[in-house]
Amino acid sequence: MPVLVASDLDRTLIYSAAALALTTPDAPPRSNELAREVPPAPRLLCVEVHESRPLSYLTETAAGLLTELGDAAVFVPTTTRTRKQYQRINLPGPAPKYAICANGGHLLVDGVSDHDWHTAVTARLADECAPLAEVQAHLAACSDPLWLRKQRIAEDLFAYLVVERELLPEEWVKELAVWAENRGWTVSVQGRKLYAVPKPLTKSAAVREVARRTGAELTLTAGDSLLDADLLLAGDRGWRPGHGELADAAWTAPRITALPERGVLAGERILREFLKEARER
Repeated sequence: MPVLVASDLDRTLIYSAAALALTTPDAPPRSNELAREVPPAPRLLCVEVHESRPLSYLTETAAGLLTELGDAAVFVPTTTRTRKQYQRINLPGPAPKYAICANGGHLLVDGVSDHDWHTAVTARLADECAPLAEVQAHLAACSDPLWLRKQRIAEDLFAYLVVERELLPEEWVKELAVWAENRGWTVSVQGRKLYAVPKPLTKSAAVREVARRTGAELTLTAGDSLLDADLLLAGDRGWRPGHGELADAAWTAPRITALPERGVLAGERILREFLKEARER
């Protein structure tokens, strides 16, 4: 019976330059004694290019681990990204048969969205929460041009804002979260993006569907944000890095390991844990 590995991507396995959180020196120490005390900076591999510019990275060590993981388990990239945004990523290792995009709104099978799954998801959203148009209008009406840079709709499923994070008022985010909660939506801030997502739109539901289809006996998960909490809880074991919304809130649960590593080295550690668990089965 296969092992299923469902992992968030951004700030969990792959990282923008701003999110790398490297603490090693730019140049190696000159003396052999110092070289033994100060580890060298990790070599990075670019896995995403957007508008002809490098955008996302993992370490070369992580790339090797991910390649090994693809042979040892059913690896399922699980992301809030749209399908178009996900398809920009070129991960090392075997091409995943399954991928989850739009926070569970699209289940890709060999790169193609499963029509029946998407239809079932949209029907549930229509029944259980306020319409996207209402949320979109509210965001447009109450956002401040001082910190708002872009407002976007993702796959006709949810909305997000691109903001100047340092100017975004914390109280405004809290008020928005209460407003959204009363309408069956949730709010998550990740880097420079603020997401408004329907509560029934979850990564965990899609992961359970993949587990059913593959007959997986063990599900391993990882994620860093509020939108990943349900994903982590859906697994038999899960890991979260030392950064992100969940770390900031000191969030934990049974069978969830809170790692001390932050940034791109946390992604490397998560892959080591995945591979170790998969090989022990």
